[in-house]
Amino acid sequence: MRIIEKYTPGIIPEADQTDKISISVAVYNGEKYLNKCVDSLLAQTYKNIEVILVDDGSTDSCPAICDEYAQKDPRVKVVHKKNGGLASGRNAGIAAATGSYLGFMDGDDWVDPDMYMRLMAAIREHKADVAITRYRWVYEDRTEDPSTDKAYIMEDQEALEQYIHENDDIQIQNCAWNKLYSKEFLGDLRFDESKWYEDVIFTTKLISKAGKVVFLDHASHNYICDRSGSYMNQGISERIITDLIPIYKERTAYLRSIGRDDLADTHNYYFYKRLMIYYTQAYRGPDQRDIKRSKMNRIKAAIYSEKDHFDAAFSSNGANPNEKKKMDIFLFSPRIYLIVMAINDRFIIPYKVRRLRGHV
Repeated sequence: MRIIEKYTPGIIPEADQTDKISISVAVYNGEKYLNKCVDSLLAQTYKNIEVILVDDGSTDSCPAICDEYAQKDPRVKVVHKKNGGLASGRNAGIAAATGSYLGFMDGDDWVDPDMYMRLMAAIREHKADVAITRYRWVYEDRTEDPSTDKAYIMEDQEALEQYIHENDDIQIQNCAWNKLYSKEFLGDLRFDESKWYEDVIFTTKLISKAGKVVFLDHASHNYICDRSGSYMNQGISERIITDLIPIYKERTAYLRSIGRDDLADTHNYYFYKRLMIYYTQAYRGPDQRDIKRSKMNRIKAAIYSEKDHFDAAFSSNGANPNEKKKMDIFLFSPRIYLIVMAINDRFIIPYKVRRLRGHV
């Protein structure tokens, strides 16, 4: 992997903007944010774009807003369809795209004017298959942007390794909306419309086949975060149990199928960490007692079903020995595990934070 400090992609003159970028926007009942999203795309300094607004059966004013944009700007096209979910909408956007490059957006986010210029310039300069940008976390009371302006040039499966190791410095992420790649490179890969959390497998397959990936550590995308109250006390949705846990298992199987048992074990390590977090969230969540107990029992069953893979996962590259200790406590007694986690969250973590801030 090659790192370029303070990297600034070149500016592509309008005469050389020969490659059209098709940007598919997932639209569903987001009238509050849609104008800001579309306006940010139409203001791109890379002018050769088409904006595909995929109205996935919205019941608010979004369909009318989409049609108004198509009437005002010839670069906008609208696809109205029955509600089929995010994967269905994205596949509809791919089918409607006439550009040679593809980007995706969610209708409640917005981007900086030079985002697609930066991504296209990076692809051209480094002859990359995929270009990825960092994004900002936009909260109600603040915005977080840890950009360093570095560029990471990754070849072969280096990007896949960084992705599976969940490297915070290289923010590849599961999401579709921080990436740009050619339609030719995408090939016949599509989002699985039968599943939720379809980005997990889609992105894994996309990154695994890339010969070269450029990550720009410069935030150009603005991601709306809805964080009200304590994360751990919000509980978990039913979809995490019925859809996300099976998706993580599917990713493990895919990594093994391409000969990356090492990455499958690393992925399992992070998967098992999440399972323990889900268990804690289910316990602390606001659900009624019987629903809460049902969720906890199913998560516990998912944990126990993976016991044969624990040794490989918790000894994988980058694994934290403390996580193995937590799992050992859980296997001994889930009740004791919950007590330990309560003590950790109430006393140990605040103490460490105070030490870091110099108050102890």
